[in-house]
Amino acid sequence: MLKRLFSTLLVAAMMVGASLTAYAADYTIRATANSNENDEDYDGLIVFKNYVESASNGAISVELFIGTQLCSNGTECLQGIADGTIDVVIQTSGGTAGLFPFVQVLDLPYLMADDRVAESVLANGSQFVSTMQDMVAEKSGGAIRLMTIGNTGGWRNFANTRRRIANPGDMEGLKIRTVVADLPQELVKALGASPTPIPWPELFTSFQTGVVEGSKNGITDIMNMKFPDAGLKYVTLDGHAYMGALWFMNNDKFMSMPEEMRTVVADGFYQLQQATFASPKRKSIQAYSDFVAGGGDLYVPTPAEKAAFKAAAAPVYDWFKANVDGGATAFDALVASVADAEGEINKVRMADTK
Repeated sequence: MLKRLFSTLLVAAMMVGASLTAYAADYTIRATANSNENDEDYDGLIVFKNYVESASNGAISVELFIGTQLCSNGTECLQGIADGTIDVVIQTSGGTAGLFPFVQVLDLPYLMADDRVAESVLANGSQFVSTMQDMVAEKSGGAIRLMTIGNTGGWRNFANTRRRIANPGDMEGLKIRTVVADLPQELVKALGASPTPIPWPELFTSFQTGVVEGSKNGITDIMNMKFPDAGLKYVTLDGHAYMGALWFMNNDKFMSMPEEMRTVVADGFYQLQQATFASPKRKSIQAYSDFVAGGGDLYVPTPAEKAAFKAAAAPVYDWFKANVDGGATAFDALVASVADAEGEINKVRMADTK
């Protein structure tokens, strides 16, 4: 009986959704993600599309382009946003750094302790997000709008084919895969390892052949790419960076809508952000279980060991502020927002545990 009722309600909801899109929308948003339907980015876009189309009563239609149909890399995608050929796109800090180098602040290690802190810092209205939005608008001449910052894969952790990493000394001499950007290479060098830029599609083979011996990835990426089959056996949950996802929109498209529709879109990005915060937490449960079941070694550093990692990586902060355009401003805003978040969270924790 309950199953039949649920099915009836589901069909009714689908019919309502179909009726909303049966009429020509007043506004169409073309959104793209260079990913696939297994990614958090896709989860976020589905939530965004559903919310915006429903809350606008069909006045806004959202068209999704998953993969490389509209653009194939960060430079192309952001140019499409600036030109108006793309309305919404998601990019990692690495894909964005060519135009907005200061966004690499998200890759600085050991500044945000956990999900609760990260989600507070990345909430729209925080000092950090407001600063980033202003910097993106200024750098793009007002063409590109940073709508929100979500997550795309949980936390970056060090993983390798050789040995358990429990402290910075264990990194000595390991060849760690990085992207071409300077910041991750500086981090790897600070910890005593050798940064080795390798394109993502070549990483599986590079593990097999020993071209690289480690990487810095989230567990879902590790398992989705089947890296354990290539010899990746050790993961250290040092959580050195939250895998931020920056969602951009063409500013002219956004501002062309009346205020009530802009509110719907902004609220849609909030819904999207919450979906991307939640999705990696669920997906990582099975990914960690599968990693261990396959013989993987999963190590959680002690507080003292994690403090040693942070101390070893500290020179990267000064390098970033001195060498990255806008780096000092972005760094100061992030540190200030982290302090605010930790203060508020600790108050709530104290109240909740009394």
